[in-house]
Amino acid sequence: MKLYYAETFNPRKACAVAKYLESPVDYVRVDLAHGEHRQPPYLALNPNGKVPLLVDGALRLWEADAIMVHLAAKAGSDLWPSAPALQVEVLRWLSWNQAHFSRHGAALYFEHLIKHWLGMGEADAAAVAEAEKFFRQFAAVLDGHLAAHEWLVDDRLGVADFAVSTPLGWAREARLPLDGFQHLARWHRQLQALPAWRDPFPSVAAADAVA
Repeated sequence: MKLYYAETFNPRKACAVAKYLESPVDYVRVDLAHGEHRQPPYLALNPNGKVPLLVDGALRLWEADAIMVHLAAKAGSDLWPSAPALQVEVLRWLSWNQAHFSRHGAALYFEHLIKHWLGMGEADAAAVAEAEKFFRQFAAVLDGHLAAHEWLVDDRLGVADFAVSTPLGWAREARLPLDGFQHLARWHRQLQALPAWRDPFPSVAAADAVA
């Protein structure tokens, strides 16, 4: 298997799960700054021109959430539960995260990190204010759930935790408004204790050796 990634928002969760599971993947770093994701060889694998991408035999799997589930299921790991009712619960959190929590966390990540990296000028104050407002709204939902649960689904670590926690990997740099969410903070500390979550990306040298 080959996992194509960059040290950016969505690849983080796919790389974290692969590292946690010790999945037998070769990491291939895609140089976004030099436009490798827009070149024909990469577009032939993923016409979206995005990362991450997992190549597993004939399978070309886009989207980080799908990659996480595939890796966990292939490993027989309970990061992806076997019970259908729990699988539906995981899907609920993955959908909620994409529509709400990570959506607004990613907006702050873009305004405070990516715009500077791309030389696009200062953060847009109106965009930041709107993202902060909605991020707090949905952080409160998450905090309320975590008040009664150690982890998001079935009180055990799973792919939902890796997915929903993605913005927290850049909490300081993205200036996420996390004050007052004590249960979310406790969950964040639990995640930080996991080396695979805390440091999900392979070294550039290791990835380049495979590529």
